[in-house]
Amino acid sequence: MPLLELSNLRKDFGGLRAVDDVSLAVPEGAIIGLIGPNGSGKSTLINLIAGSQDLTAGRVVFAGEDISGYAPDAVYNSGIARGYQEPSLYFKMTVLDNVLLPVKGQRGEKPWYAPRWNSWQGDEAAHARRAIEALEQVQLLQHYATLAADLSGGQMKLLEIARALMGQPKLLLLDEPTAGVAPKLAYEIFQQIARLRDDYGITFLIVEHRLEILFDFVDYVYVMHLGNLLAQGAPADIAEDAALREVYFGD
Repeated sequence: MPLLELSNLRKDFGGLRAVDDVSLAVPEGAIIGLIGPNGSGKSTLINLIAGSQDLTAGRVVFAGEDISGYAPDAVYNSGIARGYQEPSLYFKMTVLDNVLLPVKGQRGEKPWYAPRWNSWQGDEAAHARRAIEALEQVQLLQHYATLAADLSGGQMKLLEIARALMGQPKLLLLDEPTAGVAPKLAYEIFQQIARLRDDYGITFLIVEHRLEILFDFVDYVYVMHLGNLLAQGAPADIAEDAALREVYFGD
């Protein structure tokens, strides 16, 4: 059984159909690419999985559970975390504070525990240790006291990944994780993604335009065009697909 299975997903915005009857599967432990020209529906599909946009029709099944219609926090609690095209960070907070924010079930946030600091002090220390580990995993620990606004674009993308790791996700959705990033750092970001998969078993579904990097790391690729799935297959097969070349390059 796939970790994530989408069945006949559709999303309409008035008279515009942004996602049209899309079905796909993401195996556990895989790195899956989702590609296509601008406006093909990739980011909308990610939003539908994450619960930030409502489905018009179709089903989203994650780890055997139908999560269609779940609110974003419920999707997150089920084990799916995400990153954005533009880093969604608290730029006036430090790197470490950004990573500490999404911890699930913080006892100190509950009104009946908050006044009794000794009941949650140990939890906070454990969360801090996990945050340090997450920053180590993406090689940002040396910047723990830096304001998020002072990071480079590539470091901001890595910080989003570190923050997502705090939710201990089974599946991480990344929307253009190398957009605006220098080629060397872009490749390093994908090396980090591959290491997180290999070391921690995290599954990835990644929207990306830099195919020359993406194809070096993914196990399988889905191609979207005009809201539909145009093609799917192994990276080498997709690279030779005539329909894909027509969509991307006009060959």
